[in-house]
Amino acid sequence: MKRTSYTRYNGDLADDIDLENLMQQLSDYLLDSGFENPMMRFQELNGEQSLDNLREAIRQALENGDFDEQLRDKLAQASEEDALEELIDKLIQRMEQQDYVRIDDPNQQNDPSRPSGNAGQVGEGESEARFEVTDKSLDFLGYKALQDLLGSMGRASGGRHDTPYQATGVETNGSSRPYEFGDTLNLDSTATLAAAIAAQSEALLPGESLTLPIEIDYPHLHVQQCDYQSSCATVVMLDCSHSMILYGEDRFTPAKRVAMALSHLIRTQYPGDTLSLVLFHDSAEEVPISQIARVKVGPHYTNTREGLRLSRSILNRQRKEMRQIVMITDGKPSALTLPDGRIYKNSFGLDPLVLSETLEEVARCRRAGILINTFMLATDPGLVQFVQRVSAMCRGKAYFTTPDTLGSYLMMDFLNRKMKTVN
Repeated sequence: MKRTSYTRYNGDLADDIDLENLMQQLSDYLLDSGFENPMMRFQELNGEQSLDNLREAIRQALENGDFDEQLRDKLAQASEEDALEELIDKLIQRMEQQDYVRIDDPNQQNDPSRPSGNAGQVGEGESEARFEVTDKSLDFLGYKALQDLLGSMGRASGGRHDTPYQATGVETNGSSRPYEFGDTLNLDSTATLAAAIAAQSEALLPGESLTLPIEIDYPHLHVQQCDYQSSCATVVMLDCSHSMILYGEDRFTPAKRVAMALSHLIRTQYPGDTLSLVLFHDSAEEVPISQIARVKVGPHYTNTREGLRLSRSILNRQRKEMRQIVMITDGKPSALTLPDGRIYKNSFGLDPLVLSETLEEVARCRRAGILINTFMLATDPGLVQFVQRVSAMCRGKAYFTTPDTLGSYLMMDFLNRKMKTVN
């Protein structure tokens, strides 16, 4: 009798590693903002997106990452057997196949015969292989950032923005009112029939009784009401001046994570809302929100007025009932774009010209019905004094926070809709 023997399938170690978990371990490297700290993980890689740096980042993640004990034992064994390089190559191949990264290697040209051990050798006339983080990766990192922020707050993701008003719709609250032209035709049949019967009863002569059918006319129509839910247009105004990574602290990367989380929340839970991103430094520019993870810090000065002017211009194009600017900054206004295009700079104290022009722009935002909520990442007296005046002018809120608590403050403010004055 023929016998067939089976052996246990141990699988490939590269297949045992969850790519989403690996991407989360690599998030500090992939979202690098230019901050250099000797105590920070991945600091020697300096954020450059070369294929060699990606290999080194994966190696560090495998050696120091948060994996279960069984997987750590397998990784330790692979390291002892000098199989780590082959494992890293397989992981990069999987990341490329599943569209987490895009590889641009002008030397290899998909040549499978090229040994992986030559990854760090670049000959004359050769270009260094590089990689690009895909939109899928950025969306995943935004989702994980949102999950971490909402998880730390001890609540689930939010629904749509409630207001004190009522309107006609599908989700009813038990009340109804007479139909008006333009209402959603979500009829309250009980109230409509009752109105028709009452009208017909009033028209009866003494001794007559109701007869069928009951005629329903336009004035009898009643529609069910639901809680009116509004939409909101938000501009995240992010300070990317050089001070955001100075003084031994990276304030910019946590701000990027919050912007990514807010983007994911709005896209998935508030489809009627819009979110835009404005970076301000010596000047200001609008950046697609999908590019936030790739942004690094810029020049040294803070042109708050130009950031507010651009944000107001963006919001004026939005036909939303609630419009707000979320300003994240660590410094007082220190630059101003002059009418001729030149940039006036003064970082010593609160310059009267810079302050007056910036507050004038705040006043324009107030007249346009735009709320300004400010999140301060520093306690500079000049910044505190400026933010107090902004909050008083726009009836917005000001928060002093840290890079660690910025996300919780901002997300709680957005979800709870604390800016009730808009209603």
